[in-house]
Order: sequence, then C-alpha cells, then structure tokens
Amino acid sequence: MNIRPRRNRKNAAIRDMVQESRLGLENLIFPIFLKDGENVKEEIPSLPNIYRWSIDLLLKEIEECLKLGIRVFDIFPAVEEHLKDKTATLSYDPANFYLKAIQKIKETFPEVVLMSDVALDPYSSDGHDGLVRDGKIVNDETLPILAKMSVAQAQAGIDIIGPSDMMDGRVEVIRSALDDAGYSDTSIMSYTAKYASAFYGPFRDALNSAPKSGDKKTYQMNTANKGEALIEAQLDVEEGADMIMVKPALCYLDVIHLLKENFATPVTAYNVSGEYAMVHAAAQKGWIDYNAAMNEMLLSIRRAGADGILTYFAKDFAQSLVD
Repeated sequence: MNIRPRRNRKNAAIRDMVQESRLGLENLIFPIFLKDGENVKEEIPSLPNIYRWSIDLLLKEIEECLKLGIRVFDIFPAVEEHLKDKTATLSYDPANFYLKAIQKIKETFPEVVLMSDVALDPYSSDGHDGLVRDGKIVNDETLPILAKMSVAQAQAGIDIIGPSDMMDGRVEVIRSALDDAGYSDTSIMSYTAKYASAFYGPFRDALNSAPKSGDKKTYQMNTANKGEALIEAQLDVEEGADMIMVKPALCYLDVIHLLKENFATPVTAYNVSGEYAMVHAAAQKGWIDYNAAMNEMLLSIRRAGADGILTYFAKDFAQSLVD
C-alpha cells in the first residue's frame, strides 16, 4: 500500500502537527448569571457548578477567570418576578441592577469583553422574547423596546450586543439606534439561527424565564429546517450583524458548517445549558469521562466552523489547561 493514513497518526508529535482544528481559550465565551443583592452565590440544580452571582462576588469570579485566561463573558440577568412587566421597562431603566453591574465590571476590569442578551423574556411578565398582544407575539412593536435596551447596554459599557429574540428586522433597528446614539463601535453578535430546542431547560431554570403561556415556535426556528438558516443569516448580515450565531450547537453542527461555508462574517455557536447538563449527568453516573467529553464536544463545534463558542464549559476547559 502506497497510501497509509495511519502513518500520520503514529505518534503524538505527528498527530499534533497535522491536526486540522484547534481549540483555545481565545475561542470561548463564558455565560454568567447575575442576580441583584449582595454576597449571593446561588446554586442552579440543573446547571452543576454554575451559579447566580451578585455583583460583589461576580467581580471575584471574573478575576479568577481572567487569571485562567478567559477574557470574554456573556452576562444574563436573573430578574425578580415583581420587577417584570408586559413591556420589559426595567430592561432600559438606568436603575436596573444589570446595567449598574456592567458599569462596575468595566470600571474594575476594563480589559474584559462583555456581551449582553437582548430580548424581552428576562424582564417580561409574559416570559416571551417579544411583546405579547392578545396572545400573539407581535414583531414590529417589539423592535423599539429592543433598540432602547441595546442603547442602554451600550451606554453601560457592553462591547457586544447579543439580540436573542428572533424578531424580524431587529438587527437593522438595533444597529441604527446604536449608531444614532454614538455607539458605532459597539458590535452585534446576532442569534441568527436560534432553534425552538428542547435543550434550553436549565437556562430557563437559571433565569426563571420560561413562557407563562404557549411556546416560542412562532419566532424560534423549526428544528427540522436548515435552508431557512441561510435566509436568516443573509438578512442579519445585510442589516449589520458583525457576527452570526447558531443556537444550540451540538444538534446543529451542520448549520454551523453551512453558515461558515456561505458567509465571510464570523460564525459563533452557543453550546447551550442542556448540552452542558447532560455531560455532567452522564459523568456523575460514571458513564463517560467528563474532561474527554467536554473537549470532544467543544472541538466538534470548532471543527464544524465556529469561530467563537459560548459555553458553560469555559472555566472547566481553562482549568484543564492548567491541570
């Protein structure tokens, strides 16, 4: 045999040299949950080793992550139910604990990159990403609220706006609002192909943000569709998205690859809560090796074409490089 592929696998040095996909901390974004108050570190039963933090303790957590080499964080607010209303007015209120926390983080660690979440559901008494009128999630009436939220976050110091709502036309409205307010350097990482997935449960536990009625299938994508992601991506890029995202990651590696092959815009992926939780559950049973499964999962997302990965594994991955 003249061609023996195994020759390129015969030792670690050669395997490393010809490795096609590489994963580093520079590829990872660490999602973090923020809660109002002081000295708060709340466990989330469905998300092992992930917590709701008050800002005082979150600063210590970010400092620890920076020492491990994690530089990009996605902050999600856990809002008390009594502060929510149908129009999500807290989301752009200057007194919002989330906006104050962003300011504090940037003052303390100006070198970090902060990403936000832009959608109504953390602040909405209806629990939907858009405005609810007569039981229907209305698109165009939601857009001005998303724009106000985005400008407020940019004013607080957010580097990357993350519209996760899946309303039509929101990227263009947000981009225009940011530019008009003088935040033309603030990036948009659009949740472009966000599917109506079964893997969001632990995240909704963390934020208590599940819909009070109905589901999200009129705005999140059908899990059976792939070509539709090309339409969504084309629209987001034309409207001004700096990066486009696929969510979830593991069941949609083909969609990540499809967008990477068709767009020059950087592609990111959200390795969501359910994907993280099931690895933990299986590892706790002794059925799989946690670190090996974590590395294989993250590498598969990189191999599919993701330039950046939002993942709850970020700190464990960083720690594994030290250990």
